[in-house]
Amino acid sequence: MAGRHVCRPWRAFPVPRSRFTFLPVPPRSPVWLALAALATLACGGSSPAANVPAPAPARSAPREPIKPFSAVPFAGQSIAVTPLTLIVALDTLARVPPLADRAASVAWADSIIGTALTSRGPEVKWVLPPELRKIARRAPTIASDPDRMGQSLMREKSLESAPDPLRTQLRTLLALVGGRYAFIPAAVSFIPEPSGLVRAEVSLVLVDTRTARVLWRTLTWGVGATPSQALTAAMDNALPV
Repeated sequence: MAGRHVCRPWRAFPVPRSRFTFLPVPPRSPVWLALAALATLACGGSSPAANVPAPAPARSAPREPIKPFSAVPFAGQSIAVTPLTLIVALDTLARVPPLADRAASVAWADSIIGTALTSRGPEVKWVLPPELRKIARRAPTIASDPDRMGQSLMREKSLESAPDPLRTQLRTLLALVGGRYAFIPAAVSFIPEPSGLVRAEVSLVLVDTRTARVLWRTLTWGVGATPSQALTAAMDNALPV
């Protein structure tokens, strides 16, 4: 129709053109990826493997609790204390007197153990190794040598009773003593501590010689500046007052 104005919306509101031109992004090349990796490392980035925490250092196995020995149920009874036959000193302690000589170290350890028993369990009639040897020598055809019965095997935790021939030897020896129970220091070891102190570990067993059953056992330990102090501390821990 002549003379009528036709409204054209796209012309009434023109869209302005952008003054910026965006260039197409080229695909990432291997060189570009290498540069990006170097930039990441320079900024403190790390690979996934580097983010994995280092394993914690292994801790030493905890020591088992010491089972104290109560002398009260055995008051008035005779208990034979067998001589120590196994004593071990590790590293440089093997050259420290009296541990450098086996005979001297056994007599020394027997003395400390006997002192601890008589002082902390005075209600028991302890028959210590020197007296036990005298009793055995009076009946050489019947009793075995207390130093050669193999009692150190009782340090094995799985043993619930004394095996033969130790079983028979203990029973015969206790018949001469006039008692029923045998207190066996099965093994003693001395270990140097990183702090410079000495740790003593003592395997102790109480056996009913009539049934051969193990009534009590423990692995006691103590620390001291010298082997004597460490062994005394170990016995004190097993024989609370």
